[in-house]
Amino acid sequence: MTEPRTEADGRTRLSYILGVPLAPDVQRQWPQMGEVVHTSELVADIEAGFPDLRLEVGRRLRLDDDVIVVEWTCDYGDGRLYRNVTIAEISDGLAVLVTDYWGEPTATPGWRRGRTARLDMPGDGIWKDGAHLSRH
Repeated sequence: MTEPRTEADGRTRLSYILGVPLAPDVQRQWPQMGEVVHTSELVADIEAGFPDLRLEVGRRLRLDDDVIVVEWTCDYGDGRLYRNVTIAEISDGLAVLVTDYWGEPTATPGWRRGRTARLDMPGDGIWKDGAHLSRH
């Protein structure tokens, strides 16, 4: 079992993704699973449960001073790339409410073939490939 990780200087993977520190009482939500975690300490503890996770930010958008939207990619260590979007509400320079949307790899349904085109996703672009992910 992995020992819970404590934050180093307030840094977690989530603060790396967002580009801002987390508020001590941050809430992180995962709507797909119907879960919420409270406090930056528990965010770090949960992140420690995925020691093989590699990730990289593709694009970070700042909307005014109070919202950040990030498109990013991760691999839990099994080679499958997940495409994710994280939205954070910011107060006094700290993330206070964060919602993560996870996109599990899937194939195009047969009925859509011929109606859609392939999305150009160079490995070093917004949606990174496995060679461009790092541990954070």
